[in-house]
Amino acid sequence: MQAVILAAGESSRFWPLNQQHKSLIKIMGKPLILYTLNSLKKAKIKDLIIVQDLQRDVEKELRNYQPAGFKIKYVIQKKPKGMGNALWQCRNLLKSPFLVLNAERIDSGEIINNLKRKDSKAILFGQKTEKPELYGVMKIKKGRVLEIVEKPKKNKKVSNIRVVGIYLLSPDFFETYQKVKKHIYDFEDALSMYVRKNDVRVKIIKENSPSLKYPWHLFDIEKYLFDKFLQKKIDKSFKKKKNVVIEGKVFIGKNVKAFENAVIKGPCYIGPNSVIGNNTLIRDYSNIEDSCVIGANAEIKRCIFQRDIHIHSGFFGDSIFDTGCRVGTGTVTANVRLDRGEIKSEVKGERINTGKKFLGVVVGKNSRIGVRTSLMPGIFIGSETTIGPSSLVAKNVPDKTIFYTKFRKIKKKR
Repeated sequence: MQAVILAAGESSRFWPLNQQHKSLIKIMGKPLILYTLNSLKKAKIKDLIIVQDLQRDVEKELRNYQPAGFKIKYVIQKKPKGMGNALWQCRNLLKSPFLVLNAERIDSGEIINNLKRKDSKAILFGQKTEKPELYGVMKIKKGRVLEIVEKPKKNKKVSNIRVVGIYLLSPDFFETYQKVKKHIYDFEDALSMYVRKNDVRVKIIKENSPSLKYPWHLFDIEKYLFDKFLQKKIDKSFKKKKNVVIEGKVFIGKNVKAFENAVIKGPCYIGPNSVIGNNTLIRDYSNIEDSCVIGANAEIKRCIFQRDIHIHSGFFGDSIFDTGCRVGTGTVTANVRLDRGEIKSEVKGERINTGKKFLGVVVGKNSRIGVRTSLMPGIFIGSETTIGPSSLVAKNVPDKTIFYTKFRKIKKKR
């Protein structure tokens, strides 16, 4: 069976981490798409078509890992015109039923491994959700998909089964796709038309299947991968000073240095060539990629740092920093609301409930944050942005912006 892997598009809901395709975010030293490929391989699916954009970032990244045992063809989507247009680029390469999945679908092999097609025209994979208003959901009758409704309003009860993002389709789907009006969500329109005219079945996944739509979903992806693949291993080149403590399942790569009184409590991953400063605490599902510098007196709790991050003293909780960021001493990421309620984040101008009670900041590539900065829960800071010293950041800051909190001199009453 062939599989079409979708790795193009703007991933606008993944801002500020969308400077490259989201499947290239690294966990434990590997891009997410590599976990997807390995999962498909276990399901004996090795004939792949990967759709990417003009930058060819995905193709370039996979060359660094040279995944063996696959027959891979790369297809270009010149403009981000949606999933339907991406799939349309592959139509001449598909001659029999094929799978369609997103590149960051890291558990795809497990989901489809026990697939039994029977006589159905196509199969959609679904999962129960408590927040159907955030997803495309399926209207189902006796196992057959009758309709797909995108982001239904809370008062409109369609079902609680969301579309997971893995589809088994037949080549005649393209005949239906040609009939719908073309726009960014025309795949969903074509799929809705297709299920009305054909016997399309649903396979409901019982296990928790992590998806990657918004930046905070990375924490669920990370936990899934840590629980499944993290090894307890310390490279023999690891250099540590006095009283360094390592507890639990911790991976430490080559040429890592840890200075006096540093503490690492697993599960944690510390990438090669990283430095852990004096009296620093790293704990609870923290992923530190290669060449990071964690300065003295810092606490890092459940953070995802991409490569070449430099921070100093301060607290960093439930936060994500993309490649090349620099953070001044005394910076604090608040990761809990005062009322301990669920945290909301602004995505494309809309306030969205993340469903998380612990969420810090998400920072794009190559941003600079000055000393003694306070970052409020659930805010996003764009790429190549500068945050001035002693600033209080309570709202999202766009890409390539210089942000300073304005201070006014307080006059005493006479």
